[in-house]
Amino acid sequence: MTYPARALLTPRPVEEGLPPGVLDLPEEGGPPQLWLARADSCRVDAAAERLLAPDEALRRSRFAHESDRHRYTVAHVVLCRLVGAYLRQDPARVTLTRLPCARCGRPGGRPSLHRPDLHFSLSHSDDLVLYAFARTPVGVDVEARPPEGTADGLMGTLHPRERTGLAALPPAERTDAFLRCWTRKEACLKGEGAGLTHGTDFPFVGTAETPEPVSGWRVTDVQVAAGYRAAVAVAA
Repeated sequence: MTYPARALLTPRPVEEGLPPGVLDLPEEGGPPQLWLARADSCRVDAAAERLLAPDEALRRSRFAHESDRHRYTVAHVVLCRLVGAYLRQDPARVTLTRLPCARCGRPGGRPSLHRPDLHFSLSHSDDLVLYAFARTPVGVDVEARPPEGTADGLMGTLHPRERTGLAALPPAERTDAFLRCWTRKEACLKGEGAGLTHGTDFPFVGTAETPEPVSGWRVTDVQVAAGYRAAVAVAA
């Protein structure tokens, strides 16, 4: 990556679930292009629902609550619209595939367009949906702030130095530090195309305000709504 280091990246809003017309591909060697949608403020009609792939429609039907079905639908409909805007084609013609896991080769790896010049990642938490597009593999993660004490229960899954860093913090600061660490880590894993079943001790991303360097990746925190934390990782 050649773009200058930044403490935070700020996504562009996707108003009403519609991207602003045709989009140019991200700049080669530049920062990822980030988009943010509020699912609960987006309406979905029958035409939009038809943009879901059969496997997405099946997964949508398995959610017990209508609010969860709506948020899932918005997340994937907006993704199709964004990809269509980048590729300058009808969103209904967008075809997404999923690569094998980068570590074990089993199904469930990184989603892909099978194009060498455009990579993407999607993450959603509650009604917030975050998207990242880049010219190299990219991963993004957003998480709503969990109840206090959550970090204590999950610290054991992290890198030993991350566990030590969290344990040294006052309890009032531990949740935010844990979320910084977790979103950076999951962004890297999603960019790599490795599932959480392979563990979250590596890569080491740190818990401080500035991410630790990760070999092969450019990791940056993302500015999102209050009560959430987010990060993006772009392959160097």
